[in-house]
Amino acid sequence: MTEIQTDGGAEMIPEIKKILYATDLSENSRSAFSYAASIANRYGAGVTILHVMETFSHNASAQLAIYIGNEEWAEIKKKNKQGVMDTIKTHLENFCAEAISDIPECPFITDATLVKEGRASDVILDHAHNGDFDLVVMGTHGHSAFMDVMMGGTARRVLRHCKKPVLTVRVPKEDSDAVRE
Repeated sequence: MTEIQTDGGAEMIPEIKKILYATDLSENSRSAFSYAASIANRYGAGVTILHVMETFSHNASAQLAIYIGNEEWAEIKKKNKQGVMDTIKTHLENFCAEAISDIPECPFITDATLVKEGRASDVILDHAHNGDFDLVVMGTHGHSAFMDVMMGGTARRVLRHCKKPVLTVRVPKEDSDAVRE
């Protein structure tokens, strides 16, 4: 950290060297990606790109196991998991390559591209706290307060519980109107 002098004494300016960019591959994520890339370029930081595949709740998984049988459900999950993860990783890499081509004046280093399973907010928080990141960047859908409470937004949970700085990016107004159409 760099020290600066202010009227109140010395303050530390944080150095941003590692950014965790969490994406659900939506248009909101594309806007957030631009910010992550810009900050990474500005500070010479590396970006780790994270996508979380939501898993079935315990109740839903148990119901499916009862319906089709425990062994068959376990086999289906095992077979499909790697294929789905590979497909999402390819889609994520294409998403990032496309987004990078939109901002060629803004090069940065991608440290890793990760596809994980679990509850999105829990996985993002786990990586943020255990990955030595300086900043978390993610999109937010920007629903009304009522909808956010009803839907229990991932970004809201990450903001509330993350010990690292979090930058949430809402789709610009003109883009959000196009996304809804």
